[in-house]
Amino acid sequence: MPFEDVREHLVVVGNGMAGCRAIEELLARDAGRYRVTIFGAEPYVNYNRIMLSPVLAGEKTFEQIVINDRKWYDDNGIDLIAGDPVTMIDRAAKTVTSQSGRTMGYDKLLIATGSDPFIIPVPGKDLPGVISFRDMKDVDTMLAAADAGGDAVVIGGGLLGLEAAHGLTLRGMKVTVIHLMDTLMERQLDEAAGWLLKSALEARGQTILTGANTEAIYGEGKVEGVRLKDGREIPASLVVMAVGIRPATALARDAGLEVNRGIKVDDHMVTSDPDVLAVGECVEHDGNVYGLVAPLWDMCRSLADGLTGQHSGYKGSVTSTKLKVAGLDVFSAGDFSGGAGCEDIVLRDASRGIYKRVVVKDDRIVGAVLYGDTADGGWYFDLLKRGATIADMRDLLIFGQSYAAGGGALDPKTAVAALSDDAEICGCNGVSKGQVVACIEKGACSLDAVRAGCKASASCGSCTGLVENLLAVVLGDDVQSGPRTMCKCTSFGHDDVRREIVAQGMRSIPEVMHKLHWSTPDGCSSCRPALNYYLLCALPGEYQDDQQSRFVNERMHANIQKDGTYSVVPRMWGGLTNPRELRAIADVVEKFNAPMVKVTGGQRLDIFGIRKEDLPAVWADLNAAGMVSGHAYGKSLRTVKTCVGSEWCRFGTQDSTGLGVRIERMTWGSWMPHKFKIAVSGCPRNCAEATIKDFGVVCVDSGYELHIGGNGGIHVRATDLLCKVATEQEAMDYCAAFTQLYREEARYLERTAPWIERVGVDYVKRRIVEDEAGREALRARFLFSQQFMQDDPWAQRAAGANSDLHQHLDPISIAAE
Repeated sequence: MPFEDVREHLVVVGNGMAGCRAIEELLARDAGRYRVTIFGAEPYVNYNRIMLSPVLAGEKTFEQIVINDRKWYDDNGIDLIAGDPVTMIDRAAKTVTSQSGRTMGYDKLLIATGSDPFIIPVPGKDLPGVISFRDMKDVDTMLAAADAGGDAVVIGGGLLGLEAAHGLTLRGMKVTVIHLMDTLMERQLDEAAGWLLKSALEARGQTILTGANTEAIYGEGKVEGVRLKDGREIPASLVVMAVGIRPATALARDAGLEVNRGIKVDDHMVTSDPDVLAVGECVEHDGNVYGLVAPLWDMCRSLADGLTGQHSGYKGSVTSTKLKVAGLDVFSAGDFSGGAGCEDIVLRDASRGIYKRVVVKDDRIVGAVLYGDTADGGWYFDLLKRGATIADMRDLLIFGQSYAAGGGALDPKTAVAALSDDAEICGCNGVSKGQVVACIEKGACSLDAVRAGCKASASCGSCTGLVENLLAVVLGDDVQSGPRTMCKCTSFGHDDVRREIVAQGMRSIPEVMHKLHWSTPDGCSSCRPALNYYLLCALPGEYQDDQQSRFVNERMHANIQKDGTYSVVPRMWGGLTNPRELRAIADVVEKFNAPMVKVTGGQRLDIFGIRKEDLPAVWADLNAAGMVSGHAYGKSLRTVKTCVGSEWCRFGTQDSTGLGVRIERMTWGSWMPHKFKIAVSGCPRNCAEATIKDFGVVCVDSGYELHIGGNGGIHVRATDLLCKVATEQEAMDYCAAFTQLYREEARYLERTAPWIERVGVDYVKRRIVEDEAGREALRARFLFSQQFMQDDPWAQRAAGANSDLHQHLDPISIAAE
């Protein structure tokens, strides 16, 4: 006889953040009380909509923003019906009916339908190419439009609109933002902060039009542009509507529930029907609707309390907003409109791009706006919520908690300890200080354990520092620290995997996954490239490189550009070239109609606009002139930059060019954890910029200064001095040993700069400078490995290897039945 589940049936309409969070809260209180079914409109598991912007910007993948994977539903006995939205509620029969015609009964019904994007009613709003920005489908549409190139218009200068504009800009589109009001994000920022934000976004290449009113969207059969009421026309192949949201109430209204601006609920999220509850952006509580996550999480806790017989009803929320808009930090809380009895305390630091404004009334904070430096946002918000008097610290208040506490620098741990228990730590997941502390006291002894236990720091990560300080406050020296796991596929960290590959003599990616108990059958885009590199490094000459586990640029041996063509960079030893090479490059440019040739920062020539199918022929022509791959696409040795040195320069102390050429011929072709750059300067004037390279040589009268761990990218880091040697051969030997140490011990995608900051320059000196035998062993292993690495991949492809990678896909034809 089949098992009959006699528990009350709770049906959830909406598989989004609020609906699933409510179930999480319910499970935490009484996991076995209800049989749960969740209907979702999208064909996905629950994901973090707040993180759609990083997906659009290319900073995260969809898998990285999933909150509840399929295993969570299965482990908790939840029946997920995805991609089949509920279209009707029959309250008399206590059933719901979905789009596919499925009818299901309920004992309790939870409506969590969220909000609908507001589409301004202008002509052309329904043209193809006009979209909103609310879900993964919208992101996929924007990504496709960005791949095709062209101009984009974003209507709406609120948070979502600016995030959409930022992502599309990073994807290569020319973006114009149209905003009706005079101030961007006017609900969160005052005029001064809005001006700073507008200026910063314009400096990043966006066009921002404030006080601009849209009259129509025009186009024949598809969107072609936007016309403003002042007559201006802005061409666009994509228009993103991001002007606001409205509670999604249609389903509830059709069911006869009481609806005003949102679905009306009481303190336990119960609607006008005692068996129907609602939570999230779709509800109205005490006349208020909310679009921020913190109030939604408060609602979910109250709902779960009510469903399990507890009594802690929702009393509304005082909200704050701490955001990173296109990488720019902003914060606001309370009422910053001013008015009778209010006074403003303002700090402006134009050189650093910082603006702070605190609004005070009767010696209490009633509002705050921060731009550029939001570190004290949580402290201001805590003072605001508690209604604490600031009379004694009035003169120092604007300088932040550190100075207001006594006029000097305040230890970050002391600062977080001083926050009240209900102070918000994680805005993305609505986690207070008290909840983080409780999680730690229950046994969470590491950052990852806290993330798993209460979700603080589990989304955007901006509160990680606060969580780490709370761990230190509660646990002291008992905080467990260590490397994170490689990815979600394994419980092992990078260092563990590298050690076990060598210790167990593993020879292939499937063997590693099997012996180390990978939780997925084939790994993921994070772990496969790392495993491929670790095996390649550990087994030179034995391991067969797995091309499918490499990023596309490394598979194609060229850099893909935003229009789908590739750029080709031939190697020029030490930055030297000759007439034969230059003629070959000129011939390739003309023969294949390359639209651009660019001199790179690494003293080479970059040929742009080469089609995928033409790459082997281009490489063959360059090979014929004696040129090999410059590996400008790889996690590998990129360039050895030189100055002319003693041969030509009157300040040169040594033959920097000759040494650079010899180093490059020794190191080219070597695969690394990340890209690796070398430079040799002929004198301390450092024209080759050796002190911001991964390995740098500065020639002096008495020999060669060797520098390590520099970086000239987003986060500039000057090198550390490793040592000084007397001869060219010593410089080359130390270079080979350092390179191999980095290859063997750094984590995949870890540049030398963060690696050295992690292990310490003294550790590197002990291994390279002080341990002569160890240095020689590292050098020998590097040179041995290079025997198998210095085969030009361009020559192999030009000879026909992997020719399938350079072919267009054949068109698909469908046979008639």
